[in-house]
Amino acid sequence: MTKPCIICVAITGSLPRKSDNPAVPITVSEQIESTHAAFEAGAAICHAHVRNDDQTPSSDPEKFAALKEGLEKHCPGMIIQFSTGGRSGAGRERGGMLPLQPDMASLSVGSNNFPTRVYENPPDLVDWLAAEMIEHGVKPEIEAFDLSHILKAKEMADNGQLAGPPYVQFVMGVKNAMPADRTVFDFYVATVHRLFGPDAPWCAAGIGPNQIVLNEWSIAAGGHARTGLEDNVRLNKQTLAPSNAALVRRAAELCAKHDRPVATWQEAREILGIRHAAA
Repeated sequence: MTKPCIICVAITGSLPRKSDNPAVPITVSEQIESTHAAFEAGAAICHAHVRNDDQTPSSDPEKFAALKEGLEKHCPGMIIQFSTGGRSGAGRERGGMLPLQPDMASLSVGSNNFPTRVYENPPDLVDWLAAEMIEHGVKPEIEAFDLSHILKAKEMADNGQLAGPPYVQFVMGVKNAMPADRTVFDFYVATVHRLFGPDAPWCAAGIGPNQIVLNEWSIAAGGHARTGLEDNVRLNKQTLAPSNAALVRRAAELCAKHDRPVATWQEAREILGIRHAAA
């Protein structure tokens, strides 16, 4: 298989702290430095959250603006994807950074259980976030924690609530949500191809020790891969990951194993239909 594989690096997230792994980048400057190393290692997409000084999650548009400016300077061409996830804010606060016009933003289209709470994505908020993404020219990445989320993405696409074919990412291995189950994974892939066409791009993310499992399943099956310290802070049970770049390099090794070239940022933009801002 020679189809390029896009590697997305989820650099920080809302949960991991320095006490979990000192390499987790918290400040904007740390995030820029960590992303630059991951970019040089082969990541074409940066999935980004921002944090307060005390390491708690934030949805501050000013922090997102500073991060975007730094990434555009130090990682030119890299696809910048902001999170609208529910841990960093409440209600429409979650989309307060969308007017900054990042290339992409995550969009969870339904609710599900998380380890200690319900991850709430009520229909009115989902509709508003999708409308904001259309207004500001932001391509959504559908974060599918359940089969119903893929079907909801199809409904929204048919209703004109999503611009272009959806880019769906399967998230597996979250406690109390969908485990890393190979039969379910294969059905997800088949469902995306059935609903959006055989050439529709898709991605997968695994949480914790499932990260390497989902990386390999996805790369071998012709999909794209997400890695990074947001989802997993270890290389193995005994060893902390020294950086986001180390996890990107591990995904790139799997690409080589399965004869998939690592997508350049130019190829990633072409695959996802994202125009470069400088163009």
